Order: sequence, then structure tokens, then C-alpha cells
Amino acid sequence: MGFNDILRKIFGNKAQRDLKEIEPYVIKTQKAYETVIKLSNDELRDLSNNLKQRIQDYIADEVNRIQELKNSIETTEINLREKIYTEIDKLEKDIIVKNEKILEEILPEAFAVVKDTARRFSENQGITVSATQFDRELAVKYDFVTIQGDKAIYKNEWLAGGNMIKWDMVHYDVQLFGGTVLHKGKIAEMATG
Repeated sequence: MGFNDILRKIFGNKAQRDLKEIEPYVIKTQKAYETVIKLSNDELRDLSNNLKQRIQDYIADEVNRIQELKNSIETTEINLREKIYTEIDKLEKDIIVKNEKILEEILPEAFAVVKDTARRFSENQGITVSATQFDRELAVKYDFVTIQGDKAIYKNEWLAGGNMIKWDMVHYDVQLFGGTVLHKGKIAEMATG
């Protein structure tokens, strides 16, 4: 038995450590999925919109302050602008940290929404929701959305690159693992880059 084998026995390999770190997210996602699967299409859409709003609300103070600072730059004496830019830089870094926190908090629900949306598309020819202005604008531009009265119908087939594509997949837990790893990698990249 070599030195590396001994270290692996004591500490495990990277994949095992990653799996151990990510497994709680998958368990939380599975638990969230049990609730999400019971929602109507409109309720599922509302949950998705609520998750987006939670992110925006969580960083709203910093975003608003950055806008105030940017608006004040033109009327600020040139020798005082560096202080404004420094504050903007600090606020942008604070937003990255806050985004990481809120994204980790909503990650299980967000993955559950994605997984159940995929399930609904794979089991049905389309998903019907109450039509919004966004749906109406999409229906004008694309054939995968149609409006019938006050309902929008999203088809599970669309033309991509000259080929008809049909959604027929529901995400597996291993894909949730991959999404979590990707999320953590992107946050680390944003924080350092």
C-alpha cells in the first residue's frame, strides 16, 4: 500500500469529500421537491418568481446605494470621485457575498422547481399557465408559446438549429450534485475574480 493509498483511507478522495459536502443539498432538494410536485403550474411559476424576488430583495439596499453613488459621480468634484468608486467596489463585493448566502439558502427550492418543470414538460405536450405580458411577448416571437384567451401554453417541442427538439428528461440526483458543484465553483470564481 502506497502513501497516497494511506492518505485516501484516512482522508478520503476529493470526490468523496465533495459528495459529503453536497449531499445535504440533495436531501434538502428532495424534500423541497415533495412540496413542489403538488403545486399547480401557476403556483410553480409563482414560486420561481418569489425565489428571484428574494434574491433581489436581499441585495436591494446595496444595489440602490450603488445607483445613488453612480448618479452622484458627475456632480462630485473630480478629486472626491475616487472615494465614491472605492465605496462602489466595496458594495459590489458585499453583493457577491450576500448573493452566495441567499443562493445557498434557496438552492434546494430552485433545483426542485427546475426538476419539477422538467417532469411536467416530459409528461405533457405542453404546460398551461395564466398568461402574463411576458408570455404574450414570447408568443409573438416564438412558436413554442401560444395564447388562448387568458392562458399561455408552452409546448414541450420546439425548433432548434433546424431540428425538432422534444423535452423528455427529468433531472437525476447526480445532476443536482453537478448543479451544486457548478454553483459553488461560480461563487468562488466571482469572489476571487
